[in-house]
Amino acid sequence: MNPNLNPNLNPNLSGSRKLIAGRSLRWNEDRAARAYGDGLWVLSTLADALQQAAQLTPERVLLVDGDRRIDCRTLYAEASALAQAMLARAPAGSVVSFMLPNWHEAATIYLAATLAGMAVNPILPSLRDRDTQFILKDVASRFIFIPAVFRKFDYAAMLSRVVTQLDTPPDVVVLRGNAGPHLAYESLVSTPVSAQPLPTLEPDAVRMVMYTSGTTGRSKGVLHTHNTLHALLRQLGKHWLVEPGDKFLVPSPISHIGGSIYAFEGPLLLGTAAVVMDHWDADAAVKIIDAEACTHMAGATPFLEALLAAAERAGTRLPSLKLFVCGGASVPPSLIRKAADYFERAVVTRVYGSTEVPVTTIGATAAGDTAHGADTDGRPGFADVKLIDHGAATFFEGEICARGPQMLVGYLNVEDETTAFDDEGYFRTGDLARWVDGSYLVVTGRAKDIIIRNGENISPKEIEDLLIGHPEIAEVAVVGIPDPRTGERAVAAIVPKGGRGPDVAALGEFLVALGVAKFKIPEQVVLWDALPKNDAGKVLKHQIRATLTQQQRS
Repeated sequence: MNPNLNPNLNPNLSGSRKLIAGRSLRWNEDRAARAYGDGLWVLSTLADALQQAAQLTPERVLLVDGDRRIDCRTLYAEASALAQAMLARAPAGSVVSFMLPNWHEAATIYLAATLAGMAVNPILPSLRDRDTQFILKDVASRFIFIPAVFRKFDYAAMLSRVVTQLDTPPDVVVLRGNAGPHLAYESLVSTPVSAQPLPTLEPDAVRMVMYTSGTTGRSKGVLHTHNTLHALLRQLGKHWLVEPGDKFLVPSPISHIGGSIYAFEGPLLLGTAAVVMDHWDADAAVKIIDAEACTHMAGATPFLEALLAAAERAGTRLPSLKLFVCGGASVPPSLIRKAADYFERAVVTRVYGSTEVPVTTIGATAAGDTAHGADTDGRPGFADVKLIDHGAATFFEGEICARGPQMLVGYLNVEDETTAFDDEGYFRTGDLARWVDGSYLVVTGRAKDIIIRNGENISPKEIEDLLIGHPEIAEVAVVGIPDPRTGERAVAAIVPKGGRGPDVAALGEFLVALGVAKFKIPEQVVLWDALPKNDAGKVLKHQIRATLTQQQRS
């Protein structure tokens, strides 16, 4: 039995809980009442917003995907038809996974699941057999929507392999190509079914399960409700210079919390539109921003670097752009200053957050406040933030702990919550920071063993546990060191069993054969005679990291 479905499991370990729509969730009555009282949580859902938009503004464009422009009427009709098709195959409360690029069909799937009272489970398209199998089994997915082929990778073939390893495999639905033995998306949405009343939705029920890498070596399913996401959108609307009619360029993956809310939630809750890109091309992005008059964009450091360079090449200062928020990895202050100086009117700022507490800080969005936008990670918005050192609050450097109406309501597996929260219900991020000017946060390091490369979280333990099975490796430690392009670079420090030991290519072949996503593969290998350890035999990763960083600088 999934422990998340058992409200009696270790109640003291996992904090106060409440059973909502069949799932046991972390719950605090006082904070819930405050969120409702402040209007950050509401009794309606995105399904209500979609239906209302279709009635009141049927021709308003919500989503742009290449030449395809999706209006409110069309999206509601397509999502309603798909919701009925899914309800004919699975009950409300089921989980709907999708492993898609930034395609307009993903919005239909997301909203169809919402209308059907099902939880969505976005999965990174860059993941491969191993991670995909784990997630589908862990979340008990009932549907998985995939491309037939994308970037020369055959997803239909991969899912054919994956589902044979599952006791209760999901229905595999294939988009834009040959479905093979699976369901074709077109046939699913076009096959007539007997319409049934759509379920009444509980706004505090789980509507998203999104996986994030952790220090335990396996991913953890983060639970968000209709209301936690509603609070997040309210925060963006209040603090990110958003007005009805604004337009977000969305190249960030829709399988990330950021990409999903800009593409799926904002257009309905904020009156915006989204222009999606299924692969990042900075020169194309510049043309799109100017042609579509895009006002907002968010992304990790490589996105901002490339966009700035492309704008300079094209001789445009992107006059429509109002805001660029940059996070997900180390962000050089000089890059923020350069971009803010070049773009005609855009505020450019660093932000900080996580899948668990999205947009913990809102950045520094006041006009002309480039100093705080460049040199800090911004001030908190709706989230309460404290820094702790060994459990005690500190005004100096400490671990970032955050809680707020946009925070997760727990993990899919309750045991993952054991050390994730403190006694006051704050989420312990594992990141270190200090305060500047009283209310601005500066992230200084990481207490948890996670590598963030190009905005993607990598669990070193997961990779170490696999590499130790390599016949030429006696010991291995995977660490992240600063990289000006990607934020961090994954380096494998290896003690070989004999001979020269494996190189990067050999590690890549070994991990790919195990079904590991390519973005998790170390980019560098260093051979050591012995890894530094303390008296208890624990590998001292900080020493490895310091040595490699110093070598990189010299």
